[in-house]
Amino acid sequence: MTQEEAAERLYISSRSLLEYEAGRTIPPDDVVCRMVEVYDAKHLAYLHLKNATEVGRRFLPDLHLLDLPTSVLRLQKEVKDVMDINHYIVDVACDGKVDEHEIGIWQSIEKELAEMVGAGLSVIFAKGIHLQS
Repeated sequence: MTQEEAAERLYISSRSLLEYEAGRTIPPDDVVCRMVEVYDAKHLAYLHLKNATEVGRRFLPDLHLLDLPTSVLRLQKEVKDVMDINHYIVDVACDGKVDEHEIGIWQSIEKELAEMVGAGLSVIFAKGIHLQS
């Protein structure tokens, strides 16, 4: 669809859409919700939360938008990485707390888990992604 058609379906001006697409302004939540629906692109909601809010920037895992086959392979790799450290997860978590000497290990565990979650989201969002080579 043309930019004018998209703007009309989003109930915004073409200029506003241009500003959003160029990254010069951040669209409000209601516009992002319409974008998700109009473009059938759920990843836009996640990217909005990740990039437009302090909470998202600080706490949501990074998202790498890939095609479906690549996303699935990356998820399998990340699941394997988590399985490889499963014994550390159990050792640290079995007493219900992270002791002072376990903090470094737990930070590594959190990093691996976040990478797995991000890879899982990439699979979920891959439906609408068509990358060109």
